[in-house]
Amino acid sequence: MLETGKRQVHPELKELVVEASRALARLDTDRLEELALSCQALNRDLAPMNGQDRAILAGQAKAADGDMRVFARVLEATRANLNVVHRLREFRGERLEYGESQMWVQAGSGHGDN
Repeated sequence: MLETGKRQVHPELKELVVEASRALARLDTDRLEELALSCQALNRDLAPMNGQDRAILAGQAKAADGDMRVFARVLEATRANLNVVHRLREFRGERLEYGESQMWVQAGSGHGDN
């Protein structure tokens, strides 16, 4: 962890990425929100960071590279799965609308035949 004196500034990037992957796999939205806020804080704190802290963070980023690549693939797969779910909902909605209009047509033609 980056430390200023004895105070922890940021959790290690590798820990953040691994935890994010686990939270995404569990669909733990609360934890994902917390991690997103941690990442925002990390990005916000980059500018005032001193050279030593930047070097430590660069080392963490290099160490977390493999985990970040895995997380990126998990995000991509999750995004693809979400797109499939949305398409299925649209398809079911279209089928439902078609089914309802078909019932009206059948009901109307049934009354006309009597």
